[in-house]
Amino acid sequence: MSDKKLYIGFDDPQFANPYIDVDEWRNEPVRHHYIHGGFEGTLTKFCFYFPPEETYEKRFFHFVSPFVGDETEAQQQTGMEDKISFAVKHGAYFVETNLGGIVNGGDDPTLVYRASASAAQYSRKVAVDLYGEHRPYGYIYGGSGGGYKTISCVESTEGVWDGAVPFVIGSPMAMPYVFTARVHAMRILRHKMMQIVDALEPGGSGNPYETLNEEEAAALREATLMGFPLRTWCVYDTIGDGALPVLKPAVEAMDAAYYQDFWKLPGYLGTAENSSAVRDRIHMESTISEILTPQGVLKGVGDSIDENNAYGVDEAWKNQMNKAIELPYFRLTDFPEDDPYLRGLKMKFLSGALEGETFSMHWVRESIVTVDNSMDGRDLETMLEKAEVGDRVLLDNSDYIALQTYHRHQVPGKEYISWDQFRDEKGEPLYPQRPLLVGPVISSNGAGSVQSGTPNCKVIVLESLMDESAFPWQADWYRRMVERNAGGNADDKFRLWYMDHCMHTDCAEGNGGDHQHIVSYLGALYQALLDLSAWVEKGIEPAPTSSYSLDGGQILIPDTAKERKGIQPVVSLHVEGEKRAEVKVGETVVLTAEIEVPEGAGEVEEVCWDFEATDMPEKGGIVIKAEDGSSTRAVMGHVFEKPGTYFPVAKVASNRTVGDPFTRVMNQDRVRIVVTE
Repeated sequence: MSDKKLYIGFDDPQFANPYIDVDEWRNEPVRHHYIHGGFEGTLTKFCFYFPPEETYEKRFFHFVSPFVGDETEAQQQTGMEDKISFAVKHGAYFVETNLGGIVNGGDDPTLVYRASASAAQYSRKVAVDLYGEHRPYGYIYGGSGGGYKTISCVESTEGVWDGAVPFVIGSPMAMPYVFTARVHAMRILRHKMMQIVDALEPGGSGNPYETLNEEEAAALREATLMGFPLRTWCVYDTIGDGALPVLKPAVEAMDAAYYQDFWKLPGYLGTAENSSAVRDRIHMESTISEILTPQGVLKGVGDSIDENNAYGVDEAWKNQMNKAIELPYFRLTDFPEDDPYLRGLKMKFLSGALEGETFSMHWVRESIVTVDNSMDGRDLETMLEKAEVGDRVLLDNSDYIALQTYHRHQVPGKEYISWDQFRDEKGEPLYPQRPLLVGPVISSNGAGSVQSGTPNCKVIVLESLMDESAFPWQADWYRRMVERNAGGNADDKFRLWYMDHCMHTDCAEGNGGDHQHIVSYLGALYQALLDLSAWVEKGIEPAPTSSYSLDGGQILIPDTAKERKGIQPVVSLHVEGEKRAEVKVGETVVLTAEIEVPEGAGEVEEVCWDFEATDMPEKGGIVIKAEDGSSTRAVMGHVFEKPGTYFPVAKVASNRTVGDPFTRVMNQDRVRIVVTE
């Protein structure tokens, strides 16, 4: 264990002078006492939302955002995403900060956990002023980048928080590698994705490799061993490239030579004969033939351009940056043909007033390109006014293709078994290695520390089994580290719950719009916070850690709730005992869902059906519950009026507190129905 002095959130001269600039009662979204303020001499700001005294239960929930942002973000959220209402309705006050107000803490990444801790401790003083002398219990939680920050907060401090729920967490070897491995596979497999998905769907062959050539199979196998969940390819057309474009500058800053070495030195894919990298590389000159306004482009090209889909759902947040800037669009004389790979394309000016300047492309359609204004800190509006018809440009995706196999050249210690595929029989790397592992640097810069496995409080980790951006094995990696530090048994302070059919996002949709494959984990997240508080305050043990195994980068779970554990219901949907059936138009199909709820996790609250991908599940059918509530059978019939292949879905919600909209724990299952005339 580290001997470093832990931060307590008091007596830090940087946060010695808190102030309050708003102090008032509000009725929306629920009745609460609102406090807004900050610390003099800093950019740190905070919001506190206190419940009425008669419902207060002497605790607070503290949310940590993935990115430094606005301390008032929670005020914009509604429904299941309404963190303020969840906290207040469950007897807690809610805390949110802007994490110091400086991205990644600026020159001092520890600002992230110090600002958070100081705000949490100050909130206790305010609570005493409002309710009288007491010490509120504190529970911190955050996901993705906020998961890193949450872990950093509870490993770097003492006496600040009594419990934590980090969710969809990464490891120090997550970024950029979870994205490089996935995007590499997506590039090579872009013409075979539909076949892969069909093989993995219910009633499919179960073999995603059956239509792949040797190169394609190798790419899929590499991503699978790295940890990308196989079933998640069902949303290949919406996940995009994740944060890879955002992380690319960080790699450039630490290892700029890589982008040249990739195309010049042996051992890299860029020098391999007939490799996919060479085939997909674009490095061609063109000329600007027309400069258009955005409105002109949309009118001129019509429905072939859809700006809303320019990025996948995981990148939607980037469109909030500089979104008000309307930049010109450029039509080019020459453009890559024969199904070019256009992601990560850059345009460098070779002549004119902008000679030597390089810009990333937002999207490319029918020889028209536009500059990505989301992650560029320059004054693009002024710069691009200098562009003229006739300017020569270079179109180049070389750097982006090179980055996609960066993980091969970043082999870490043997505790990261996903990299075993890149080691020889002696354990030595198969590929040339770069001088620096950039992953731990990125992690530390974003959170203030790298995970040590020494949380100074009780922890429940929530991890999604279909997480496209934080591969599920990483939660197991953290659990193992906690157990080593705890002497092999961490049950007195740690739980890990895996959530099936859940992806990375914490929105109520849970999926960016795919209601057919994915459910939200928000209900489980809120239940974890309540179970954590009961564990700390009353000694009530939460549900045990999920039962699972790790196989080649993939997390595997048992079929039954009794074996699987955790708190999520398990759904098994069949048609006449099978996962696939063939019927005639007009024939009644009867589906049966067998549902189990883990011990102590409540009962089935709702069963809904979606037979024809309407995204509007309906109630109905026959629902029979066991007397103890542990199992439920739901039966529903349906008649298909048109031929085709359908994937009916049964969606299930269980609840520890029936009627509480915040603690509905979701799951689902699907079958395949082939309907003929």
